[in-house]
Amino acid sequence: MSILDKFYFFDFGAIGENLAAGEKYAKLAEFALAARRQNPIVFDELTEWVRDNKNWADANLSENERLFMGILARFKEQNAALRVLLRELEPSGVVNAAVFPALDRFDDELSGKLHDKNLQDAVSAVFADFLAMLTREIREVVAGTPTGQFGTLGVEIFGYVNYLKDCDASVQWTLFMPSMVERQQKGFKVETFEYRKLPAMRFIGREGDDLADLENRKALFRTLDALGHKSGFDYDVLFMHHYGLAAENPWHGFWGRFMAADAPVPEGFVHFDFVPERDNDNFVAGPPFLSQFTFATFSGNLDAMHTTEGYDSDAMYDVTRNIMLGQGINIPYPDKYWTTEVFLEGCENPSTAYMFSAEK
Repeated sequence: MSILDKFYFFDFGAIGENLAAGEKYAKLAEFALAARRQNPIVFDELTEWVRDNKNWADANLSENERLFMGILARFKEQNAALRVLLRELEPSGVVNAAVFPALDRFDDELSGKLHDKNLQDAVSAVFADFLAMLTREIREVVAGTPTGQFGTLGVEIFGYVNYLKDCDASVQWTLFMPSMVERQQKGFKVETFEYRKLPAMRFIGREGDDLADLENRKALFRTLDALGHKSGFDYDVLFMHHYGLAAENPWHGFWGRFMAADAPVPEGFVHFDFVPERDNDNFVAGPPFLSQFTFATFSGNLDAMHTTEGYDSDAMYDVTRNIMLGQGINIPYPDKYWTTEVFLEGCENPSTAYMFSAEK
């Protein structure tokens, strides 16, 4: 079976004309969920195929061009058909509007109009003349590195195929995530959800096993109370990240607070600076992090919103992330990725809010 045949494409003939709009959209959501389970593995296989030197003898070039460009053409064809069906369903109110920008972005990438300009020259060369794929350095840029089933593995090169994989996932997420988020709210609910972009700020805090003790946490926050230098987002928090590296690297959790950008750092504490925008287009791992995030607040059963059973991480994390994916809000993973549990009523009470790194 060819790589093209391994991708999961939607059978538009499976949608009966007599189905109601909601039923048709449910079929699309089912397709998207099935594609999400299968396509990431196939995109990684495509990456490995492009990287493997033995596939790129001159004699194979015409066949390879038919396969590679055929994959792009098949996804463009599917996107066009999706767009027609979604526009037909749109007046009924069942369509998540975020799917249209996701399709636009995917179509741009499939047409060789890259959002990552660092890859543009290599991809343009391939679109102009497929002979360029005989150059190992160009193939490496096109292929990238496998990122795994969930797209979270660290990579040496984030290449063109990696972007195609992400774009395919983005379309799928906008189709099935809103209904999944509804199902995930078991015993609790999202009260508010918003995107925020704050001025430069500084997180100050520390990590350590001793902070499992409530009295030690209270002492930490008394020290921060005495500093002043408030940022306007003055809750007790547990700030979590991997220093800008992929999730398979060590996790770190720091108790502390977001303070003003010029706040002094007490002895024994650490700090991480935040800025509203990147200084440039390069992906520099770790701080300064971005002071862009989504902020979700929750109500309901505390045990339910903190459970890990049936979730990738825990309920508040998963629901916050999945709302973002459904709305097409970019998560700057891994280089500027961070999350935060927010203790709206102080560290002596359970957290009922969540911050999740974002980038627009």
